[in-house]
Amino acid sequence: MCAHTPPCPAADAADRDAAHPVAARPEQGWSLLCNGVLLFEDTGELAPDGEVIGPRRPPAGMTVAA
Repeated sequence: MCAHTPPCPAADAADRDAAHPVAARPEQGWSLLCNGVLLFEDTGELAPDGEVIGPRRPPAGMTVAA
Protein backbone atom coordinates (compact mmCIF):
# COMPACT_ATOMS: atom_id res chain seq x y z
CA MET A 1 0.00 0.00 0.00
CA CYS A 2 2.86 2.41 0.83
CA ALA A 3 4.98 3.86 -1.97
CA HIS A 4 7.37 5.78 0.34
CA THR A 5 11.07 5.00 0.62
CA PRO A 6 11.75 3.60 3.14
CA PRO A 7 8.28 2.07 3.40
CA CYS A 8 6.01 3.13 6.22
CA PRO A 9 5.27 0.70 9.07
CA ALA A 10 2.54 -1.87 8.40
CA ALA A 11 -0.87 -1.45 10.00
CA ASP A 12 -0.09 -4.24 12.48
CA ALA A 13 3.36 -2.89 13.49
CA ALA A 14 3.92 -1.34 16.92
CA ASP A 15 4.93 1.97 15.29
CA ARG A 16 2.00 2.00 12.82
CA ASP A 17 1.13 5.62 13.65
CA ALA A 18 4.49 6.75 12.18
CA ALA A 19 3.15 6.20 8.65
CA HIS A 20 2.62 9.20 6.37
CA PRO A 21 -0.84 10.81 6.35
CA VAL A 22 -2.63 10.64 3.01
CA ALA A 23 -5.77 12.49 4.12
CA ALA A 24 -6.49 14.66 7.13
CA ARG A 25 -9.58 16.30 8.54
CA PRO A 26 -8.31 18.18 11.61
CA GLU A 27 -11.71 19.84 12.05
CA GLN A 28 -13.14 16.33 12.52
CA GLY A 29 -10.15 15.08 14.52
CA TRP A 30 -8.74 12.33 12.28
CA SER A 31 -6.06 11.47 9.72
CA LEU A 32 -5.84 8.52 7.34
CA LEU A 33 -2.35 7.05 7.17
CA CYS A 34 -0.89 5.36 4.08
CA ASN A 35 -1.00 1.98 5.86
CA GLY A 36 -4.79 2.26 6.16
CA VAL A 37 -4.89 3.21 9.84
CA LEU A 38 -7.28 5.97 10.95
CA LEU A 39 -5.48 8.04 13.59
CA PHE A 40 -7.67 10.17 15.87
CA GLU A 41 -6.56 13.32 17.68
CA ASP A 42 -6.99 11.61 21.07
CA THR A 43 -4.31 9.11 19.88
CA GLY A 44 -6.88 6.34 19.40
CA GLU A 45 -6.67 4.35 16.18
CA LEU A 46 -8.83 2.23 13.93
CA ALA A 47 -6.94 -0.47 12.00
CA PRO A 48 -7.94 -1.47 8.45
CA ASP A 49 -9.29 -4.79 9.78
CA GLY A 50 -11.64 -2.96 12.18
CA GLU A 51 -9.52 -3.42 15.31
CA VAL A 52 -9.90 -0.52 17.74
CA ILE A 53 -6.72 0.65 19.44
CA GLY A 54 -7.48 2.80 22.47
CA PRO A 55 -5.93 6.20 23.16
CA ARG A 56 -2.47 6.31 24.70
CA ARG A 57 -2.78 9.56 26.59
CA PRO A 58 -1.40 9.64 30.12
CA PRO A 59 -4.03 9.46 32.90
CA ALA A 60 -5.53 12.79 34.02
CA GLY A 61 -3.31 14.61 36.47
CA MET A 62 -0.11 12.94 35.30
CA THR A 63 2.56 15.03 33.62
CA VAL A 64 4.92 13.94 30.90
CA ALA A 65 8.61 14.66 31.43
CA ALA A 66 10.18 16.82 28.76
